[in-house]
Amino acid sequence: MAQSEQVMGNDQKWRAGRKYFLRSDRNSGIRMMAPALLVILLVTLFPILYSVVMSFSHVAITDNGFQIHLQGFKNYNILIHSGIYWHSVWFTIYYALVTVFVELVLGMLIALAIHNVERLKSVSLVVMLIPWSLITVISAEMWSYIYNGVYGVLNYVLISLHILSSPVTWTGHSVTAIISMMVADIWKTTPFVVIILLGGLQMISKEYYEAAYMDGANRWQVFWKITFPLLRGSIALAAMFRVLQAFGVFDLPYVLTGGGPGRATQSLAMLADQALFTNLHFGLGSSVAVSTVVMVLVICLLFLSAFRSLVEEGA
Repeated sequence: MAQSEQVMGNDQKWRAGRKYFLRSDRNSGIRMMAPALLVILLVTLFPILYSVVMSFSHVAITDNGFQIHLQGFKNYNILIHSGIYWHSVWFTIYYALVTVFVELVLGMLIALAIHNVERLKSVSLVVMLIPWSLITVISAEMWSYIYNGVYGVLNYVLISLHILSSPVTWTGHSVTAIISMMVADIWKTTPFVVIILLGGLQMISKEYYEAAYMDGANRWQVFWKITFPLLRGSIALAAMFRVLQAFGVFDLPYVLTGGGPGRATQSLAMLADQALFTNLHFGLGSSVAVSTVVMVLVICLLFLSAFRSLVEEGA
C-alpha cells in the first residue's frame, strides 16, 4: 500500500514537473518571438490602421510636413459619385473573375496532364514554372515587345500566316488592350494554380481510380465523381489566392498599358497610386485602398463559404 502511494506521488511530481517545463518552454518561445512579432505589427498593422485613419481625413501638406483633419465619410462620398472610381471597380472585378476562371480551367488541364505523365515529369514541371518564376515587370516588358504595333512578334506571325493584312496596335484600343493584359496575366500565373492542383492530385489515393475503372467508369465519369470532388479544397485555395492577387494588380498594367488607352485598363491599385503619389490626395487615395481591401475580404468570404458547402456536400 505504501509502495503504491509512493508510486502515485512520484507520478504526480513527474506530471507537475512536465507541466512546469512545458510552461517554461512556451514562455521562452513567446519571449523569443516577441521582437519579430513587434516588427511585423509595426510594418503591417500600423500602416493599415494609419491608412484607415487617413481615409476619413483631409491631409494638408505644409512647409512643416502635413496635417491630418478628420472629416468623416467625405472621401468615400466622393468615390461613390465618381465615374472614374466605378470604372476601375468594374474593370478590376471582371478582370479578376475572367483571369481566375481561365487560370483554374487551364491549371486543371495542365495539372492532370503532368500528373498522368510517366516520363520527363520533372522536366515538364520545370518548363511549366518558367513563366511564374519571372518578375512581373520583366514579363510585362516582354509582352509589350510581343504586342508592339511596329516590330511586335505577334503581328509578324499573324501577318506571315495571312491572318492579318496590316499590323495592329494591340494595346492601343480598349478591347484589345484588356484582352492582351488578360493573356499576359494568364500566361504568368497559371503555373501557380497548377502547383496547388498538382499537390491536391498527388494526395488522392489511386485505389479510388482502380475501383472506379473496375466498375466500368470512363475517364469523364472518374473526373466528375472522384477527381473534382476531392480537389474542391485545392481549387478553393487557388481561387482565393488568385482573387487576392488579381484585385491588387498594378505592375502589369502599369508597364504594359499604363492604364490606357484612356482609363480602359486602370485598376483600383493604379487609381490609388495616382491619387496618392501623382495628385497627392492622400485621404482620397487611402479611401480607394481601404475600399479595395473591403471588397477583397467580401469576395474571399463568399468564395470560402461557397466552396465549403461544396466540400461538405462531396464529403
